[in-house]
Amino acid sequence: MALHNEIGHLGENAACEYLVQHGYRIRERNWRLGNIEIDIIAENKTSIVFVEVKTRTTTFAGVNPELYVDEHKRRFMTVAGNAYLKQNRIDKNLQFDICGILWDSATNAPKEIHYYEDAFSPKLRTRNANSFNGQWRWHRR
Repeated sequence: MALHNEIGHLGENAACEYLVQHGYRIRERNWRLGNIEIDIIAENKTSIVFVEVKTRTTTFAGVNPELYVDEHKRRFMTVAGNAYLKQNRIDKNLQFDICGILWDSATNAPKEIHYYEDAFSPKLRTRNANSFNGQWRWHRR
């Protein structure tokens, strides 16, 4: 396994530990829909949470890892989140979180964890007759 993949996997493990410590239950890890992947799908009493984890060993030019989740990735997460809800017939609130982790290679542990709850919302939400059970559906326009 390449080093960046190993660091990414370690970061996802740290993010899962963080979520469990904060009362979440992990439902899925590395869930795929075609070529789209959601790193962690968790839940609490009220919400299903889709988490994107970015792990780096340094801040490139002072930019924290979580800032690398761009609009393109957010759109993919939205599509995959909607599909996951429909596929599993889940009727809970939906939340998209981002976890940025600075990894210390010397100690092989996270140096910093930046966790952003409800980091973004889909740009356009509509209800229509084709949506499952009145769930929100997101459409790209």
